[in-house]
Amino acid sequence: MRLKEKSVVVTGASSGMGRAIVELFVKEGANVIAAARRRERLEELAASLEGKGGRVLVCPADVSKLEDNEAMIDMAVKEFGRLDVLVNNAGIMDDMSPIGEVSDEKYEQVMRVNLYGPLCSMRKAVQVFLEQKSGGSIINVASVGALRSVAGAVYCASKAALVSMSKNTAFMYMNEGIRCNVIAPGGIETEIASSMGMPNMTGYSRVKKILDAAPAQGSAEDIARAALFLAGDESKYVSGDLMVVDGGWIAG
Repeated sequence: MRLKEKSVVVTGASSGMGRAIVELFVKEGANVIAAARRRERLEELAASLEGKGGRVLVCPADVSKLEDNEAMIDMAVKEFGRLDVLVNNAGIMDDMSPIGEVSDEKYEQVMRVNLYGPLCSMRKAVQVFLEQKSGGSIINVASVGALRSVAGAVYCASKAALVSMSKNTAFMYMNEGIRCNVIAPGGIETEIASSMGMPNMTGYSRVKKILDAAPAQGSAEDIARAALFLAGDESKYVSGDLMVVDGGWIAG
């Protein structure tokens, strides 16, 4: 097992990429704190993985709140004795508004989930890693939207900022053995579009031209396999990397 007895926190764990990451990590021996807002889905996930490898503990959490981010890290240390890996997967879309039509409310909502949440959990995780003195791995899930304009202004900005914050973290803590990497998914079959609601038609009409050139959607398992590599010892010399998982969509 590639993650045997590793202590892991995964956000956005109730569906999509987060759920796939939890499932794969547990089968590889990890003990996982599965964090998300929907308790019933988390409990169903935990029940489905009983006896499959590692343990799964449920942690209902809203990553836009400081106290919830800190609580899930504390839970991992309390229940598993340490923290080895943090996966910041939770995220929401904006409504594809161009900058001239962005509302303050949408800015606040998207930034608190996509950037402030990872900031809070990373800060807490780094403090734990430093105390443990044995390194650690942070994996942040961004988007090709950080590299290309395939969403609205706020979503793209939030993911680009997450990439920058991740690279800074990798640099700042490289001497302490704390790694921080980013996965940038392309079109993946998940429920994230449901967080968008009614799109801004000005922005959507522009973005659709790019979306129409995308390959067939990837699966949540594609992202889980990338996360497994970054979580394990096979990537022990990889830090500050941006791993694009998009089937070659933005390579041209």
